[in-house]
Amino acid sequence: MRLATYNIEWFDALFDDEGALLNNKGWSRRYNVVRSKQLAALGTVFAAIDADAVMIIEAPDASEQRSTVTALEEFAHHFKLRTRKALIGFANHTQQEIALLYDPDIMDVHHDPKGKKTGKKGTEGAPRFDGAFRWDLNIDRAPEIVRFSKPPLEVALTLKSGPVLRLIGVHIKSKAPHGANGAQEVMRISIDNRRKQLAQSIWLRHRVENHLGAGDSVIVMGDFNDGPGLDEYEKLFGRSSIEIVLGDEGGPCLYDPHAMAAIGRDTGVVPSTSRFYLSHEKRYLEALLDYIMVSPDIAKTAPKWRIWHPNDDPDIKATPKLRKALQTASDHYPVTIDIEF
Repeated sequence: MRLATYNIEWFDALFDDEGALLNNKGWSRRYNVVRSKQLAALGTVFAAIDADAVMIIEAPDASEQRSTVTALEEFAHHFKLRTRKALIGFANHTQQEIALLYDPDIMDVHHDPKGKKTGKKGTEGAPRFDGAFRWDLNIDRAPEIVRFSKPPLEVALTLKSGPVLRLIGVHIKSKAPHGANGAQEVMRISIDNRRKQLAQSIWLRHRVENHLGAGDSVIVMGDFNDGPGLDEYEKLFGRSSIEIVLGDEGGPCLYDPHAMAAIGRDTGVVPSTSRFYLSHEKRYLEALLDYIMVSPDIAKTAPKWRIWHPNDDPDIKATPKLRKALQTASDHYPVTIDIEF
C-alpha cells in the first residue's frame, strides 16, 4: 500500500462554488502560474505518485457555498484517478481543509474523531480536536486555552485485505509573525505562535499515546510548519513540535527517517519537502515541513519513504515532464510511504 501527504498551495482557487474545475488561462493564486497549468501539473503529479490514498493539506474549502468532497471528486474524475472518493473531517474557516482522497476499491474509510467534546474552557488530556485544550506551557499555574485553526483529520482506514490503520492528517499552525510592526512585536508574536504550536503538538501527542497504548497502528501525516532547528525560538522551549509528536526514548515513539535525519539521530544530509521564494532576500528557502510518522509495528515492516523532490530525486530529475509538474503544482512536494502487510 502507498500513502501520500501533499500540501497543495491554494488548491481552493482552482474550483468554482459548484466544485467545477476552473480550467482556464486566468491566474491561479500561485505566482506567475495560470490555473490550467497548475491543474495539469497536479494531474501529472497525482498520476505519477499513484498512491492508494493521499492526505491533502490545504484542500478546497468546505462552507455553506462550497464542498471539499465535490471539488476533489471532480478533480479525480477529470484526471481519471483511481483515488476517486474524498473524505473530510471537521471543516475550518481558513479555506484550507484537510481531506483524504482515496481508492474505494482498496479500502474503506470514515472520519472517526476520538476524545471528549469540550466547552470554551477546555480540558487537559486528549479532548476532541474540534474542542479546546488546556495546558500550562509557562509553568505559571495559568493554563493556556488552545484550539486548532485546522482540526486534524482522524481516519479509520480498513484495507480490503484486512489491517485497520489510524491515520491522523495534520496542518499545524504556522509560526510566521504576520502583521507584526517592529522587531519587538515580531519577537512577541513569534514566541506566542511557538507556544501555541507546541501546545497543539502536545495535544496531538496525547492522542498518539492513547492509540499506542491501545495497540493501534498509527500514521501521523501532514504539514507541521516546523522541524528541529528551524528557528531560534525553538531554543526557548527546548525542542521542536516534531520531537514532541514523535515522542522520546522513555516510551513508544513514532518514526520518520527524514525527521530523524533533521534531529541528528541518523547520519546524512537533512532533506527538504518545500521551496519558498524570499522576496526581501531575493533567494529561495528550502525546508523540511512535511512528514509521515508511523507507529513501531509499522516501522518494523521496513516501509519505504520518498520525497518527490524535483531537484533532489535522481529519477525525477531524469523525467523533465514530472520535474516541471512538481515545480508548477505547489510550493510543497508530495511525501509517500510504501508499506507491505
